[in-house]
Amino acid sequence: MSKKTGLILGILATILLGTFLYSKFCCNCADKEPTSGIVANTGNGMVLKGSSLDYQCEENFNFKENDLQYIAPVDACVDVGIEKLKADLEKNPNQKLLITGYCTSAEKKSALFPNLGFDRANQVKNYLISKGISSEKLDINGEVKDLIPKDKTFYGPINYTLSDVNANAPAEDFGKLKEEINASPLILYFETNQSEINLTDEEKQKVAKIVRYIDHVKDAKIAITGHTDNVGNANKNIQLSKERADFTAKYLGSNGVSAEKITTSGKGPNEPIADNTTAEGKTKNRRTVVQIQ
Repeated sequence: MSKKTGLILGILATILLGTFLYSKFCCNCADKEPTSGIVANTGNGMVLKGSSLDYQCEENFNFKENDLQYIAPVDACVDVGIEKLKADLEKNPNQKLLITGYCTSAEKKSALFPNLGFDRANQVKNYLISKGISSEKLDINGEVKDLIPKDKTFYGPINYTLSDVNANAPAEDFGKLKEEINASPLILYFETNQSEINLTDEEKQKVAKIVRYIDHVKDAKIAITGHTDNVGNANKNIQLSKERADFTAKYLGSNGVSAEKITTSGKGPNEPIADNTTAEGKTKNRRTVVQIQ
């Protein structure tokens, strides 16, 4: 065998060995799951950028599919970011934070807000409030987006936008918002033995306005008043109407509205809005009204 032939055979042997080793150990390298907690197209880590704040963290709030509540515990680097955000908002009184939550069109509908992303933003907002950030500094929004979950979990479907409020711009008229809410209040109608509440899209928009108002007006309260028709004992109906108001308050509370900002009362059959001599009138009178106090 000549030297040239031996060299060629050696090269071929090297190529064959390399191909074998690649197919055995590395052919699926490109298909491996990412090692970090952030999954492409799902969301991102916590990014807080403002005029005097620049903080990034690989972690964020994470959520199971169809769930409005974030997965606890929250990573330590997220809490560090929140502390820096709190200090920055206190130092810059004209700055506000918009929290945007994301969800997919395939996830369940929100029980309270226009979409599940809105719910998620509201839960994050409540966490920030629990860490000492004023609700007046926080706004929330929800968007439907194409997300890809990993193990039925969305990693970081929360976005943060810091912006400066123009000090010379007219302040938002929350008095006008209160008038709008109370002029067309959220009214829930109850059937006998009803055990759940299903809001329409229009009613969810009303809830969003109510939450915005109580978040931005100090000491604001939600007043929930229960009413009944005139069938049965009047005293028992007053008790029943209070129970319906409490049921509505519990429903709001379980979906992220602060229970401390809700008051309830029951009027029984004393304030009818329709004729109790007809079935239709009785149905309209069995109601719970949600307004700003």
